[in-house]
Amino acid sequence: MNYIEWFGTNFIGLFEAGGKQFVSFMTGIVPLLIVLLTFTYSIIAFIGEERVNRAIQFSAKNMILRYSLMPILSVLMLTNPMAYTFGRFVKEHQKPAFYDSVVSFLHPVTGLFPYANAGELFVYLGIANGVVEAGYSMSSLAVRYFLAGIVIILMRGVITETITKFLMRKEKV
Repeated sequence: MNYIEWFGTNFIGLFEAGGKQFVSFMTGIVPLLIVLLTFTYSIIAFIGEERVNRAIQFSAKNMILRYSLMPILSVLMLTNPMAYTFGRFVKEHQKPAFYDSVVSFLHPVTGLFPYANAGELFVYLGIANGVVEAGYSMSSLAVRYFLAGIVIILMRGVITETITKFLMRKEKV
């Protein structure tokens, strides 16, 4: 009987803890995400959507910008999963590499811009909690994640585009 009592008490306790965590998100991270999204869309409205589109079209012509600036802007402005729609600005043989770059940037962006991929926020916060407990700064981690992410997406984009071109030549597409 003691086991059943213990199970009943702790089973409900699990849901109570989940409810407390949910309320902490509603008073902490959710308002932050809404304000960050509003800020980003305000910047786009201030600059002008047409100018933003021209900047993206310009960056699509250059390999370095295509796999660094374009994924960053797409993730920050459109968030996940809409960020992939920037692929309409690249040529067909560049689309796999662009997709690879965007996908690879969705995790490193969460430290500085949590609204961009809220699904990855829990992973980042878990890592950041361990870093803070070890005595290091969470903001330092966020900046390092972001910068390392830029290097990684550039490398992945260039490598994936090279592989795609090779395979298309091999298949004579």
